[in-house]
Amino acid sequence: MTTRIFIDGAAGTTGLEIAERLAGRPEFALITLDEARRKDDGARAEAINAADVVILCLPDDAARAAVAMIANDTTRVIDASTAHRVADGWTYGLPEVIGRDAVANARFVANPGCYPTGFIALLAPLVRAGLLPANWPYVVHAVSGYSGGGKALIARFEDDTDIAWRGYGLAFGHKHVPEMTAYAGLAVAPLFSPAVVPALRGMVVEVPLSLEAMPGAGTPEALYRALADFYAGSPIVSVMQGAPADGEFLMRRSARAWDGLALSVISSQDGTQVRLVARLDNLGKGASGAAVQSLNLMAGLPETAGLSL
Repeated sequence: MTTRIFIDGAAGTTGLEIAERLAGRPEFALITLDEARRKDDGARAEAINAADVVILCLPDDAARAAVAMIANDTTRVIDASTAHRVADGWTYGLPEVIGRDAVANARFVANPGCYPTGFIALLAPLVRAGLLPANWPYVVHAVSGYSGGGKALIARFEDDTDIAWRGYGLAFGHKHVPEMTAYAGLAVAPLFSPAVVPALRGMVVEVPLSLEAMPGAGTPEALYRALADFYAGSPIVSVMQGAPADGEFLMRRSARAWDGLALSVISSQDGTQVRLVARLDNLGKGASGAAVQSLNLMAGLPETAGLSL
């Protein structure tokens, strides 16, 4: 059976990459609007209600408005915006943590944020296992490629090639913090320090831990083993113990699309300090790849179909 898909916001970076992953797949039939009708609310409403699954690649307010256009009880939604990530009635689209069946059976799925994907994948299993405290003030250092900021930031970085690093979120209250707190199972919001570098795609999310200061924290070996067991058998998430042999991680400007997620547990020699590190493509598992993974599950297909792994 063919599943009818409408990507609302198909001209944006996330929408374009989703369409690329769906191209040539006979399981799906894309409903498209020409340029003249793409922003026509009547045409959009017609397409939304004709689709089996709508994927929203829109700003938050526009995503809420699109959901309000649904006039039936069958159209399912994957929302790539921030609008519904902690909203009642929505399932968070991180199957590895939330559960594949929960995503597969959901009508409304909120696609995770790129930074939260790495943070939650690292923290949630360890907090659940009691190896890290839920009430600790965690710090998150993260760096992303500039494509995550949409067309305006892409244009800024490509026009101003002198930018080497952009730190932001300096007023606190970043929009990703609520989902990071909720789905990692934390009682205290993390201190989130994001930055952007002059690479189109890629992301590194790091959570440094001083284990000797944390009540009830597990050993580095226990943290690694818990993550390895939690993601055992996952075709998308890998877990590594220790630093790479050459002692470094690199983001490359030439990186190709990738829909995996690599987690690392790196400890000091005496085991008192740990760096939890997640590496992903902000446009892959951090956006478009995650949406396609959820779509596959919702359509009853293998979760990795069409993904670059």
